[in-house]
Parts: sequence; C-alpha cells; structure tokens
Amino acid sequence: MKKLFILAIIIGIFCIGLSVSGWAQPIKIGAVINLTGPASSWGQYHAKGHQDYIKYVNEVKGGIGGRKIELTIVDHAYKVPEAVKYVKKFCEEKMDMIATWDAGSGIQVKPIIQEYKIPTINYSTYQGILKPPIAYMYLPFGSYVLDSQAVLEYIKTIHKGKDAPKVGLLTYNNVYGKSIHEPSKEYAAKNNINIVSIEEFPPATVDLSTEVLRLKSKGAEYVFMQILPAAIVTAMKAFDRNNYNVPLFGTWTTTDPDFFKLGKGLIRDRLAMQFCGVLPQDKTPGIKLLEDLWKKYKSVDKFETSYWEGVVVAMIEERSAHRASGLYGKINAENINKAMETFKDEDFGGLIPNTTYTKTDHEGSFKGRIVQIHEDMTYSPITNFFSPGKEKVQVLKVLGK
Repeated sequence: MKKLFILAIIIGIFCIGLSVSGWAQPIKIGAVINLTGPASSWGQYHAKGHQDYIKYVNEVKGGIGGRKIELTIVDHAYKVPEAVKYVKKFCEEKMDMIATWDAGSGIQVKPIIQEYKIPTINYSTYQGILKPPIAYMYLPFGSYVLDSQAVLEYIKTIHKGKDAPKVGLLTYNNVYGKSIHEPSKEYAAKNNINIVSIEEFPPATVDLSTEVLRLKSKGAEYVFMQILPAAIVTAMKAFDRNNYNVPLFGTWTTTDPDFFKLGKGLIRDRLAMQFCGVLPQDKTPGIKLLEDLWKKYKSVDKFETSYWEGVVVAMIEERSAHRASGLYGKINAENINKAMETFKDEDFGGLIPNTTYTKTDHEGSFKGRIVQIHEDMTYSPITNFFSPGKEKVQVLKVLGK
C-alpha cells in the first residue's frame, strides 16, 4: 500500500511537471515529508492535502501570475540525515519555497535554509525552530507552546476543589516529546497548576505500565501527552490495565488515520487535544474547499486532520507567491519571504485562525481550542477559540462527563 502511495506521489509530480510545459518558468516548491517511516500514514495524508491543493491552483485557478506551481515531494522516512540531504538538494536547485516535516529535521536544516535564503514552512510546530535567528523559517500556526498553555488553561478552568490541579506529563524522550516540558512548567507555575510528574520514554517502548503507574502514584488527576498516535494507544491500554481513569490530553498531533483503527474501544470519552483548525460542523468557506478537493481528487472521502494541514501549508505557499507578485512584480524566494512578513490577519477561509507574520514573529497565530476526539474519527469542540492568558476560555463540555 505504501509503495502504491509513493508511486502515486511520483506520478503526481510528473503530471504537475508536464502541466507547466508551454508556460512561463514554474514556481518551484519542494517538500520533504515522511511517507514510509514511523507515523507515515500521518505524512502520507499531509502529502495528499499538499498535492491536491497545488493541483487545484494549477488546474482550477490557472496558476499564479501566469505561472504554474511545480511541486516535488520526497520521502525522508522520518530520518533527519535524509531530510538534510534533500533540503540541501532543493536549495541547490533554487526552489522558491520548501516545506519540512518534523521537529528534528526543522532544527537541523535551519542553517542551510538561512544560508540559501529560501522561505520554509515546517509541518511540525515545534517552537525551537523559531529560536532566533528566525529568518526564512515559518510555522503554519501556533506552536507547542500554544498547545501546552491551552490544555493547562482548560484543566485549570474545569478543575474542582480547593487544591491546585495535579497534572502529569507523558512524553517521548526526544525533541518532539520534550517540546511541551518547559512551556507546561512555566505556565503551570504562573497559574497555580501542579506538575506532579514528567514521565519520558523512548519512542520504541511497547509497554507503558511503569510510566503510567508512576503517574498514578504521584496522584496526577490529568495527563498531558506529547507522543505519536500509536504510543497513545499503548498508553491507553496501560491506563486500563492499571485501573487508572483520568482525562487524557494531547497536542493536535494526537491523531492520524491509523489511530482510530488501533484505538477502537480505547478512546471512549476520555481523550481531547488542542486543535486550532476548522471542523466540519463549523461550516466555514474552508470546509467547503476541503469538500471540493476530496470530491475532485478523491484522495480522502471525509475530514482528516493531516490532510487539512497539508492543504493549509499549500494555501500559505500560494498566498505568499501571490503577494510577492503583487508587491514586487516578481516571484522568487527572496520576494516570497518579504511578502510573507507582510501577512496581517490573513483569512484562509477559517481553516486556521487568522495569520500574521512579521520580521520578528513567524509563528502565524496563537489561538486554539480544545476538541474531544471520538472513536468514529470525528471531533467536537469543548471550548471556544481563545488565546491562553489573554482571553477567557468558555467551557462547552467537561471531558469525561
């Protein structure tokens, strides 16, 4: 199945390349995405969304300023050295924009990107990617700092009792997992929330009973996780084996298509995540666009969060190229980067909160909401959209009740 998908991507790239013949020099975008490594179904749906929207721009919108977009997607199999190799190749080929996939890769390719001066959007929203200098590095929406603060703000709001809520963290022992440690500890310290335990483990761990029992022994009343979907399934099994029933939270990376197959009977009424994106029930123009895309290209047949992000990244790329053409009369990497830094409250049909980039802030937005995850691969909002620490959270439902 994976081989067939990769073949489809290659064919898609070939077709997109064919479509630019007879046109002006294409706008070139390179994307390094995990198609065959751990959590690859997640990356595959990213690629589908990214590719479908670029096809849509070329076929329905007629490209940008008389130029088609040539998208090249390569598979780094979640291996940082492979990502570095491909990004260097893209830079040498003078791509106009690049997309990278994971936190580790984003950090390692940053010096290369900044040397070649090519604007790059990272699918991972790891805040470390934007540690100064931030030049040419962008996130599509709020980072894991937003995720951490939004989850803890929700917990603080729903908690009953005189004592501070007791929260445990369950994370990988890598860059991705640790990305919520400091933001959570800092926000907790300022908001009367008690982080009672931080349990880390290697991604290859197959039994999390030890970590779960430590969380239980420390009295954690809520558990916040930064692990990939398969590990969340492993964790939920461990919670059940040890008769430990508490609300579970993740960042927006909590789900992928395989998660709902593996998690059947385990998700129940206990799992939520911070998700700053649109949901089908929102009925925004962005949802209509997603429906049009999956009807036209048949890559998916219903709402899927990874496909959604693929479309979002592609839309930001399209808007950036349009803006470069309008402001500077020429679409190239340098003008695209300058154009992105003019984004102010940019509306992407409600697919994400309005986006702003400046010379000193490339995070895009800092607004999200908590949504409950259901076993039928649907989601329901349990808060309003809010900026943690700045706007009051409105609780629509208490998780687990």
